[in-house]
Amino acid sequence: MPKYFFNTRIGDELIVDPEGEDLRNPDRAWEVARQMILEVLKSEGTQPALLEAVIEVTDVGGDIVLEFPFSEALLDIPDKSATRH
Repeated sequence: MPKYFFNTRIGDELIVDPEGEDLRNPDRAWEVARQMILEVLKSEGTQPALLEAVIEVTDVGGDIVLEFPFSEALLDIPDKSATRH
């Protein structure tokens, strides 16, 4: 299984993921990145710089597989105010 690293870029600062995670494919890496962003925004969402942050998912060679802006993770949040019958 390929290993992916989830590095967070906030402005010029890069927070490196030294351990990474073994995942089956880039689609799964996208899902993990989105969940990570939502968790960070839930706990630290009052910091405006986070909306400009990006998770850079890299492979073991350091090549960027995908970039996931924090603001993009907010676009698909389901409306929890809707009632379900």
